[in-house]
Amino acid sequence: MRIFFSLFFLAFPILLFSQVNSAKEIDYNSKYNASDSIRKKKAPEATIDMYQIISLDKDTTYIDTTQSVRKGYSYNYLRKDIFGLLRFTNVGQTYNTLQYGLNGFSPYPEFGFTAKQFNYSKGEEIRYANVATPVSELYFKTTIQRGQSTDVYFAINTSPRLNFSIAYKALRSEGRYINQEARTGNFRFTTSYNSKDGRYVANAHYVAQKIQNEENGGISNVSDFESGDPSFDNRARLGVYFEDAMSLLKGKRFFVDQTFRINPKKGDNNLYVTEQFNYEDIYFKYSQEIIASTVGGTIVNRYGDSFVTNGIDDKTDYNRMYNKLGLVYENMTLGAFTFFVDDLHSNYFYNNILFLDNETVPNLLSQNINTVGGQYNYRKDKWNGKFLYSKSVTDQNLSNLDASAVYDINDENQISFRYQNMNKLPNNNYNLYQSSYKKYNWSNNFVNEKINAISVNADTKWVSLSLQLNSINDHLYFADVSTAAERKDSTQIVAPAQYGKAISYASLKVAKEFVFGKWALDNTLLFQKVDQSDPILNVPEFVTRNTLYYTNSLFEKRLFFQTGLELNYFTSYHSNSYNPLIGEFFVQDRVKIGNYPLVDFFINARIQRTRIYLKAEHFNSLFSKNNYFSAPDYPYRDFLIRFGLVWNFFN
Repeated sequence: MRIFFSLFFLAFPILLFSQVNSAKEIDYNSKYNASDSIRKKKAPEATIDMYQIISLDKDTTYIDTTQSVRKGYSYNYLRKDIFGLLRFTNVGQTYNTLQYGLNGFSPYPEFGFTAKQFNYSKGEEIRYANVATPVSELYFKTTIQRGQSTDVYFAINTSPRLNFSIAYKALRSEGRYINQEARTGNFRFTTSYNSKDGRYVANAHYVAQKIQNEENGGISNVSDFESGDPSFDNRARLGVYFEDAMSLLKGKRFFVDQTFRINPKKGDNNLYVTEQFNYEDIYFKYSQEIIASTVGGTIVNRYGDSFVTNGIDDKTDYNRMYNKLGLVYENMTLGAFTFFVDDLHSNYFYNNILFLDNETVPNLLSQNINTVGGQYNYRKDKWNGKFLYSKSVTDQNLSNLDASAVYDINDENQISFRYQNMNKLPNNNYNLYQSSYKKYNWSNNFVNEKINAISVNADTKWVSLSLQLNSINDHLYFADVSTAAERKDSTQIVAPAQYGKAISYASLKVAKEFVFGKWALDNTLLFQKVDQSDPILNVPEFVTRNTLYYTNSLFEKRLFFQTGLELNYFTSYHSNSYNPLIGEFFVQDRVKIGNYPLVDFFINARIQRTRIYLKAEHFNSLFSKNNYFSAPDYPYRDFLIRFGLVWNFFN
């Protein structure tokens, strides 16, 4: 850390007073300013719109080196705005979900172990580049105790038609509690190609990911934390359930998406053949050398009896191969009509078949799913719409209806609508799981979840509104099935369950910023309501984020900065709890969390294309009660000062 400070203060004057065109060319209040244009001697000027980031659906944005409070919300481990997520104590751990439906829905059966996948990049999340000159981005941020968080990205076009990018995101954070260290690594390689005549376009990527966490199972005596006893200010003195447990999620994926136009020249009517291939191999591992825990001098078997006396080493393997073949008819007036068939092969497996007293738990869950469907896309003038319907033709009863429309009133105002009707297959770990712990073995045959979801969004210069209405039937979840005697002995037994009644969910999110000269107040408010006969889907009724900040420029406008306070708050509710053995959150009805403020003080600055961040996180914990939790038995993080930067280079 001393080395970083030394390098920063050495580099600060260089950043501030070098490589500046002129003060007149810099306008920090514009979205893209003159400093974002890269000038080469005796060469054409490359403007910011020549640095494109492209999604799988061909939506294009530009590399943005501006600074704002809302960009500061994305300066975190996940590199995105985490409103609706509640961080755990250490960087690199999981997140509790405050907003239902935040991660979207897919009709296909997934691997599961969802609590481990917040930092696991999915195929549709990978972005491709098209840049005029080589581009680099360096992300750095301090973590908790020893460690650091980095993300390095490099993209280059070897020709106007061929792009390569390579990136690596890594984290190590020791944390303040016993057995809490996090280590992650995320390697991404992408390439994009389009032929000279424009008939063939391909995007491909390779991703290798590793998410490793020491798992302490939470603090074993919550009253020690809540008491405020100064002897426990050193969090390593608080007892935890496990001192040697560890979880590991590791995966790799190879992905190709390609399109070929059959007619030689593009006209008013065009015919395309499309193909998408996705192969992924993942495994989840939970290891624990010593099974019994000591809580207050008492021996505790946190997850019950086991088949072994020591050396838990549970491993779940999964691989999937997905192929999708489509035929597209495009009319420049009517839009694009797609007809497709797809094929999904997956294997979810263990090494052995288990023969228990009253059931047999198989070692393999193999699925072969074929679907057919159609999609209609319309993009013209101010309208952008999509209608998709797919249905399985194999034994599984899978279907998906997804309709959306976006209307751009003008550059500052947009309205969008989306409707989903989904018959969703259960994730694999609901139907099959094996463990060395006796009560964590199951083989089920759950029916599909039925989800109806409507969302309406209005993004205007006055206010942003987002309305979501969901109806869920046969909802799948993990439940605390511990008996009263087991709870008394601090034993936690969790198993999958299915809720046979209907659940209705409604939410309204409002975002509005008020500006008073150089002062501003940015607000995001979320209201949620759940209608259900039993407490299964639990969320706080109200979540808010309010940021009061001041903006100014110094040194002839070479230094742009913002400083202020950020408040996060949510009402108390029966939060889901975390079980590291199965890598999932589960429903519980005994402990409430929430109803406490989380206040951060921050300074964000920008010099040229370097954004600098300094934040004093949760500083009100210095003088508040110890009543802040991310989940039952898992305290929220204490006061912490963190800093870092994002630095873009354009050659």
